[in-house]
Amino acid sequence: MIDSPLRERIVATARRMNALGINQGASGNVSARVEGGFLVTPSGLPYESLQPADIVHVGMDGHATGHREPSSEWRFHRDIYATRPEAGAVVHTHSAFATTLACLDRSIPAFHYEVAFAGGSDIRCAPYRSFGTQELSDAAIAALEGRRACLLAHHGVIAFGQDLDDALRLADKVEAMARLYWQAIQVGEPAILDDGEMARIVERFRHYGPR
Repeated sequence: MIDSPLRERIVATARRMNALGINQGASGNVSARVEGGFLVTPSGLPYESLQPADIVHVGMDGHATGHREPSSEWRFHRDIYATRPEAGAVVHTHSAFATTLACLDRSIPAFHYEVAFAGGSDIRCAPYRSFGTQELSDAAIAALEGRRACLLAHHGVIAFGQDLDDALRLADKVEAMARLYWQAIQVGEPAILDDGEMARIVERFRHYGPR
């Protein structure tokens, strides 16, 4: 099977995001870039039943190859790969706290310095658009400008990274930030770090972690 090891890693990532508690059932989706397009989880198949052969290849022209239908959200995966050359993998989750904020049309501001892991001074919430549409993809791409993650109003979360592990770590971090922010606003509105400080943190995070 072409790209079999990568297909196996996509299956493992999809199951891992459920095990981490940042996704439920067959919701969300996972993809990884390949030459000429990307591999993506299929539509509506529970991850515990998912096999490498179920992963669908989608070309940058939108043509899908495989015995399953691709995720209904394949458009924003394609458009992220088309507009963000640094993206090697995309994870979309319906994590509880981040999705709660998204249902309030609420972005995550710079209440904590680790918000900068997403690439900027906030994690934006894209306006609501119907799932699986080009309109949703367009809204997501706009919210991701200068960022590696965003919320989708009344929907969920998108995070991308250089590879599957990187994308999953960021999706998990977004949920951690959402949970902390939700807890903070139960008491009051937290103080917000200024743009200058967040810009310094973003730059430091470019060189953070093992190399």
